[in-house]
Amino acid sequence: MIKKITSILATILVVMLAMVGCTTKEEIIKDREGNEVTLPSKMERIISTAPSNTEVLVELGLADKLVAVDKYSADIKGLNKDIEKIDFSNPDAEAIISLNPDIIIASGHNKTGNSEDPFKLVKEAGISVVYIPSSDSIQGIYDDIMFIADITDTDKKGQEIVDNMKKQVEEIKAIGDTITDKKKVYFEIAPAPSLYSFGNSTFLNEMIELIGAENIFKNEKSWISASEEAVIDANPDVILTNVDYVENPIEEIKARKGWENINAIKENKVFIIDSNASSRPSQNAIKALKEMATAVYPENFK
Repeated sequence: MIKKITSILATILVVMLAMVGCTTKEEIIKDREGNEVTLPSKMERIISTAPSNTEVLVELGLADKLVAVDKYSADIKGLNKDIEKIDFSNPDAEAIISLNPDIIIASGHNKTGNSEDPFKLVKEAGISVVYIPSSDSIQGIYDDIMFIADITDTDKKGQEIVDNMKKQVEEIKAIGDTITDKKKVYFEIAPAPSLYSFGNSTFLNEMIELIGAENIFKNEKSWISASEEAVIDANPDVILTNVDYVENPIEEIKARKGWENINAIKENKVFIIDSNASSRPSQNAIKALKEMATAVYPENFK
């Protein structure tokens, strides 16, 4: 009799655990933007709408579950070359729904220029959509990676990625903390005549600080339009650029009228930083961090 009761209790326990597992899969969560989202019961067909999210998903080993990505993700290694590529600046709801995705991992960039949620019709069709705004800090990148890992049940791999990033960041910070004669840096992300750069509250500004340098626009906030006069007056010791769509960007900067007396120009300290690594908040930002370190302080970071 006791054995029979024990067997029944065990069966009940197994059923309850299964129900708990199911509930976890279908739980209502808050995405990185704070929206409530019900996770799907399965996660076999995923759409990524930004290259940063695509890079994370591929690194998590989920490339085979991606059924579509944004057009800027085309160069990411590990993707099926024939994968559907969509322009998410004006997403076609019908085309997206026809792909039968379980979930869409969207970006805050997808809302740029839109007065309403660009995936409103997709959501109404019963497809889950989670938003990940562009992170303004390295910690934010860690959190983005762990969020994606958590909702896709790849937590262990996600933690490995984040731990590896943290190790490399700490190694660079340890050297950066020893530098007392801080070099002034101007980082250009759009060329003349419409210069574009960044101030504080950006992960790139944090990276400049980590290597022991100082952003000439550190007192500005977020992404900014900059004037040539402001750059000339700040007289940076080093100029970095991730512009990759003009012919020979380094020579273009050096040849600008009125820039010849800037220390970075006189000392030939103008360098290119990988565009993708420095503009996509993913684990690959570490590549940009290392390039920035060796460009600004080659004697310290070898």
